[in-house]
Amino acid sequence: MGMKKTQVGMIPEEWGVQSFSETFRILNNNTFSRAELNYDSGQFKNIHYGDVLILFPEVLDCTREDVPFINDEVRISGSAQPLQDGDIVMADTAEDETVGKVTEVINTGGKAVMAGLHTIPCRVKSGEFASKWLGYYMNSHFYHDQLLPYIHGTKVSSVSKGSLKETVIIIPSIKEQEKIVDALSDVDALIKNLQKLISKKKDIRQGLIQRLMTGSARLQGFCGVWEKTTLGHICDIKDGTHQTPHYVDGGIPFYSVETVTNDDFSHVKYITFEEHERLTASYKIEKGDVLMTRIGSIGKGKYVDWEPNASFYVSLALLKFRGNKSLARFIAHMTETEEFRREAELHSLQFAIPMKINLGQISDINVTIPTDKREIEAINAVLDDGAIEIKKLEQKLKKYERLKQGMMEELLTGKVRLI
Repeated sequence: MGMKKTQVGMIPEEWGVQSFSETFRILNNNTFSRAELNYDSGQFKNIHYGDVLILFPEVLDCTREDVPFINDEVRISGSAQPLQDGDIVMADTAEDETVGKVTEVINTGGKAVMAGLHTIPCRVKSGEFASKWLGYYMNSHFYHDQLLPYIHGTKVSSVSKGSLKETVIIIPSIKEQEKIVDALSDVDALIKNLQKLISKKKDIRQGLIQRLMTGSARLQGFCGVWEKTTLGHICDIKDGTHQTPHYVDGGIPFYSVETVTNDDFSHVKYITFEEHERLTASYKIEKGDVLMTRIGSIGKGKYVDWEPNASFYVSLALLKFRGNKSLARFIAHMTETEEFRREAELHSLQFAIPMKINLGQISDINVTIPTDKREIEAINAVLDDGAIEIKKLEQKLKKYERLKQGMMEELLTGKVRLI
């Protein structure tokens, strides 16, 4: 079997190639905002561009509960066209180069579905496509990379309908499309089931945190009293630099509120070693400390269980527990309870937008802790075991996601054939 050169690279000789304009006709979309949508009821469902970018997969089952409805009181233009199975919906606006992400719709028969704000809905007019093929292909880099020269905008990126015309769609035989789709769908099923399991495990652990950290449930063998105190009595509280540093491409990690809220300490900004040395002359983040958010989403804590070499911004508070790592870990778990979040908000600055809490007010946050150190350690062990289990499942999920990307790389260009 020979290969031929195309706009998307080398593909099997017998595969067809069509331009976007040859393949699709563009349908009308509506421009309803989030405020005009709901998740309870309505005559029409609506695909919002934000959901295409973040929530919906390559193939969207329109019976999903997270596809919102258009509010009944909203008047729908007669030019709006309900979607059919096999239509694709592209997000034409995003904050980055994810613009152009596509979802292919299936199971549209149960409830009329519309394409909404900042979307480009398209219907096949020429070419034979297996169900789900376009969803997988148009979300691969083989198609999306074609859009990159046409993305414009600074703060917001967008693509125009006109710029899509000369992008190309590759078309294997319908039989080969079906085999490729089946293979990718099998991996998607594994990914979806694992995501559900992770979500279930997180819910179980959150319920356990809520019960154990408030004393409403006790571990077997413990019945000692808990004492009320404040964070200021059990730890020293520091804040990060108030000046925005000079960022560099690589160097010393610089943590901010987003680092903790996203629990992502890998994708961070960097500062120079010299600036880091200046910022940490008085104190620095050490293993056994707790980082806590204090601007925006306040009161979320992260126990530092690694040897850090990093600086941090004023949006975070650094809680140092004077060498008591068990207590530090315990308080980090406590920050995940509803009671702690409410207590943090109670001590926050009134009328501040975004929400903010100062160091003095963090010191005044009330906490109730076991007097028996063994109970603290036992609770930590139970909750840590749950976190480790979830982390292993998330690592497995990433493995499946990498497997899928590898399969797409091989199958969507014909490097590996299923015939």
